[in-house]
Amino acid sequence: MQRKYLAKIHVTLRPSVLDPAGVAVQSGLRQMGYETVENVRIGKYIELTIISQDETKARRDLDSICDQMLANPVIENYRFDLIEVETQTGVF
Repeated sequence: MQRKYLAKIHVTLRPSVLDPAGVAVQSGLRQMGYETVENVRIGKYIELTIISQDETKARRDLDSICDQMLANPVIENYRFDLIEVETQTGVF
């Protein structure tokens, strides 16, 4: 039996990495009068569905996907939430 999961992935720069896009957004907000906004960091949000035998395998595969494609592990961190959305029977 196969299970389908929805992965909600958040990729952010490591705290030690300069974020020029975040600095630009913070500057723009200050120019708009939002003086109380500070420490803006820009990241990525990705959703994908993955079909797997079980949650453990899905998590292992997602770790590999994030490390190899979605995040640069040298400068970025990632985390994901995994939600089972469907159980499927039969052959794919």
